[in-house]
Amino acid sequence: MKINIYSIVKPSSDDFDKLIKDFIKMSSKYAKVEVFYIFNKEIAKAQAIGETEAKEIYTKTYLPYLKGYNIALDVLGKSVDSFAFSKLLEDKNEINFFIGGAYGFEKSFLDKCDNIISLSNLTFAHKVATLVLSEQIFRALSIQNNHPYHK
Repeated sequence: MKINIYSIVKPSSDDFDKLIKDFIKMSSKYAKVEVFYIFNKEIAKAQAIGETEAKEIYTKTYLPYLKGYNIALDVLGKSVDSFAFSKLLEDKNEINFFIGGAYGFEKSFLDKCDNIISLSNLTFAHKVATLVLSEQIFRALSIQNNHPYHK
């Protein structure tokens, strides 16, 4: 199984990255998990102009990665517990998670995704959302493989 996490955020190295890498490493016996931080001049320019332009460029940026099973993380998405989250990963070869930019997603992008979930009613910084998601991916894989971590 291949799991990709895409996030519209400037790449940086901080304490969150170490924790994220730890969960990815723990997940590696069950799946290949990779994180892709995407940010470029087009995104920076669009975000400076406004919400509509930013959402349009997020969609344009993410469209090439829509393959396999696609899950967008959105505050208006469905709330799931860890067991329901685990079910989302079952019987999939490739899963792509998309974390929106500062302005979220266009409806047209969400319509192209197979599922839309929310990690919380709270809004998280991109690195925090990536950390929570990477932990939940490891927890889901642990549930599927009867590993004691999830208990």
